[in-house]
Amino acid sequence: MIFHTSLILLWTFFLQVDSIEGTWVTTDDETGKQKSEVLIYKENGKLYGKITKLLLPEDNGKKCVNCKGNNKEKSIEGMVIINDLQLDENTWEDGTILDPKSGKVYDCHIGFEDRNTLKVRGYLGFSILGRTQIWKRK
Repeated sequence: MIFHTSLILLWTFFLQVDSIEGTWVTTDDETGKQKSEVLIYKENGKLYGKITKLLLPEDNGKKCVNCKGNNKEKSIEGMVIINDLQLDENTWEDGTILDPKSGKVYDCHIGFEDRNTLKVRGYLGFSILGRTQIWKRK
């Protein structure tokens, strides 16, 4: 019985670790500094991501001045930046990601590099025209 319970706990741990849901830390491409925490969550079978915390003191209270539509002049902290990604085998695809700095919306796909590292790619048109960020599990 103890072996069975241990096996279930170990299996549950691995399922939780491999889950994309949770808080991820982003890094600024230019400075290499940790920039924000993004909560990735599922809703109605699709994947979303919301900035829950800005980590750089100079970013606290910033608004999305370059955004369009409903996000115009909204606080970046609390903003949903990943929208409508759908699972296709091992990658979440066919959704968008918002860059609050530029206000631009890009096509997006996200996949695991390893259990605690995500490769987040934003691109225009073709996947080869864009940039990839590495996000670490908090």
